[in-house]
This record gives sequence, C-alpha cells and structure tokens, in this order.
Amino acid sequence: MNIVNEMNLNFEAKSINESFARSAVSSFVLSLDPTIAELSDIKTAVSEAVTNCIVHAYGYQGGTIYINARITDTGRIIIKVRDKGCGIPDVKQAMEPLYTTGGEERAGLGFAVMQSFMDRVQVRSAVLKGTTVTMEKAIIRCAKNERPQ
Repeated sequence: MNIVNEMNLNFEAKSINESFARSAVSSFVLSLDPTIAELSDIKTAVSEAVTNCIVHAYGYQGGTIYINARITDTGRIIIKVRDKGCGIPDVKQAMEPLYTTGGEERAGLGFAVMQSFMDRVQVRSAVLKGTTVTMEKAIIRCAKNERPQ
C-alpha cells in the first residue's frame, strides 16, 4: 500500500471549525469518487472526532486540532485526528457506547458512531499529552481495481 496523496490541516478547537474540518476532508476525498453515502460516512466520523477534541480533550478551552488525511493506491482513505489535550485515562472504557465524561448533555456515542461509519478506528492516548484517532475506509469504486490517479 503506497500513499498517493496527503494533506495536513490544523485549526483552533472551536465548535465553529467542525464544519470546516468536515468540508476540508470531504473535499480531499473527492478524488476517489466516493458515493454520497461514503462521503456522508466520512464527514460524520470526522465531525465526531473533532467534536471529541473540542469537548473532551480541551474542555471548550481552546487548543489546536491536527488532521492528517492520506489516500492510498488501493483506494483507502486514512484520517488521523489528533489533539494535545488532557488525554484519555482508559481508552477501552471511553470507547464503550454511552460512556461519557461530557456531562448529561453528551450521549457517549462518538466512538461508536465513528466505528459504525468507518472500516477501522484506532484510538491512542496518553494522559496530559493528547489523543490520536485513526480512521480508515475503503472507497468501493477504488476497491474494485479502479485505482486513484
């Protein structure tokens, strides 16, 4: 698997920038000619990851969110969303549906949503150092030997 295209993006951890992140990543993915459903899945997963940074990593106090997106020669999109926030003490527990540290207004479904829309989700975290969420998805047309240019 070789990387054929890559982008890096960083922005302030503000709610107003969530739609920017969704749009930037979805625009980058367009070169793979995804279906509307695939594009929607990716946008939703990115939204959840970015929202986790804003709400949980930085507690609405600001910080920087880093996104790296790569396209492979096999038509996979690999997206890393990273923060330098508080980190997650117990990743396994945090990934359990309905678990949240965000209070009653949070549903605790962010990781479950990411997992349902992406082929693979991996979370790495260190307390007081931050968290990296890596998400992967194969684009159907490209998986059927229609390789990206």
